Amino acid sequence: MKRSSITILTLAALAAGIAFAQTAAAPAKPANLRAAVRQRVLARLNLTADQKTQFKTIMQQAKTGVQPLRTELQQNREAMAAAVKSNNTAQIQSLAAAQGALRGQVLAIRSQANAKFYAVLTPDQQTQLDQMRAKAKGLLQQLKGL
Repeated sequence: MKRSSITILTLAALAAGIAFAQTAAAPAKPANLRAAVRQRVLARLNLTADQKTQFKTIMQQAKTGVQPLRTELQQNREAMAAAVKSNNTAQIQSLAAAQGALRGQVLAIRSQANAKFYAVLTPDQQTQLDQMRAKAKGLLQQLKGL
């Protein structure tokens, strides 16, 4: 939970930094924060048409792999709410452990997709992406200090 919160905050900070730095016209409005950050990062990396195609394929495969887990997570959250209402401590523990395992699987799928995408980038693009991540991490640390 803490790791995913940090990831979301990092992406938000990265999006804010890139939004201020970018002067070109913004692409179509994305559906959510993760999509907005992804669009800006991809624009900054100046991907080739082949890289864009590979990226879309990689992300679609990850989305397909995550979808059943998202359904299970939703069912788990509903069961957790019922367990909380009935004060069933044993069930709460069991559901919490199951939710942790499911979130771990989602994280693994997303991380594997990120690794595949990183491998598609040129060394210069990899360096640029590393710099963007470092900048976002620095902004996140500054936000935590406020």
